[in-house]
Amino acid sequence: MSTQSSMHVYLNWAKERLHEMDAALDSFDATAAKAEAASKVKAAEIIADLKKRRGELEAMLKTQSEAGEAALAGAKTELDRQWAEFETQMKAYFENAGKQVDQQQATFKQIAAAQAKAWQETTNRFREAAAKVTMAGTTDIDAVLKQLRSDASEAGAHLEKLKQTGSESWAVLSAALSDSRKAFDQANQAAWNALKGSAPKG
Repeated sequence: MSTQSSMHVYLNWAKERLHEMDAALDSFDATAAKAEAASKVKAAEIIADLKKRRGELEAMLKTQSEAGEAALAGAKTELDRQWAEFETQMKAYFENAGKQVDQQQATFKQIAAAQAKAWQETTNRFREAAAKVTMAGTTDIDAVLKQLRSDASEAGAHLEKLKQTGSESWAVLSAALSDSRKAFDQANQAAWNALKGSAPKG
């Protein structure tokens, strides 16, 4: 179960990032056509680069997940780097687009929805995996599942509050998404660690 839970933590992390990338790209594609001629070319270049980075991240994830846990752990640093570069390019896109508040809000809403989807998928995967564990430690598993849902709800409520204001800068919105992402990573790790501790000892 140890190897399996480590794989789940890593795969949940990667899937969450891919959901966010897809959401950002969908948002950018939807508004790129409306950009002023001068910034349209630069925006198209940045979007193309973002799509390339997203593709590279997905390809690396596929290769590493097929290679097993050791390969996944070794690739985490590279995937972290690719994610950071994607975020840097998103910031560059907003700077190029003239800090359009509507664009920033639309992207924020789509990324927040992608994060919510990742929380839900992780909760579902954890629940399915926990059901396979023997009844020993069920109370702990139930408590972890309850905490995972609570953390998801808290992160979602904070993002929802920001969605409603509609006037925050991308730096503020990005920081909120980062905080939610960090909470997701911690909850994901804690849940799978608890499941690993509840697994029957072989």
